[in-house]
Amino acid sequence: MKSRAHVFIEGRVQGVFFRAHTKEKAEELNLSGWVRNLPDGRVEAVFEGEKSNIEKMIAWCHVGPPLAKVEKVEVKWEEPKGEFEGFSIRYY
Repeated sequence: MKSRAHVFIEGRVQGVFFRAHTKEKAEELNLSGWVRNLPDGRVEAVFEGEKSNIEKMIAWCHVGPPLAKVEKVEVKWEEPKGEFEGFSIRYY
């Protein structure tokens, strides 16, 4: 079943390769979407694909890469839009 999750990750999540590792993991799980740093220090991501794979991705976001210290993960489930081709890192 296709789903979409809009995720905000708080903690020590910038400057620790969080975006690069997120892209790698999302591609491994065959998810589309994007990830970016926010000016307030959080990381924001949108994942679209099979719900079970999004749930695995969210579980990974609670831990993150080795240098990260995740304190909070906020998830908003949305209707999938099918608007993405692959997974990208976005920059302001």
